[in-house]
Amino acid sequence: MRWLLFLSRLAFISGVFFLASASLLVTDWLKDENLKSTVIIIGYFMGIILFPVVNLCYIAVFLVKKRIRQYVPLWLIVSNIFFLLALAYFIFYLNDPYYHQK
Repeated sequence: MRWLLFLSRLAFISGVFFLASASLLVTDWLKDENLKSTVIIIGYFMGIILFPVVNLCYIAVFLVKKRIRQYVPLWLIVSNIFFLLALAYFIFYLNDPYYHQK
């Protein structure tokens, strides 16, 4: 189950980059365009792939009746679930065309 721990850590790093790229929408705190595009690609595009895959793996391990906390720490599980919910909120609500109408 080391692969699940590796995927969880990779999703966590991608989640940190997702929060950084979401903060770039509010304030333009990063001036280097190459670095900014790298942060956005790691945050959004890797997050779209990794967050659902990791959370589906959590569900699969839970359904097999194995204790998931033996393999992955609880804070990592909770943070990856939070990142999935934050990404879903960003995709479905903040990019909704009716959200920006008055």
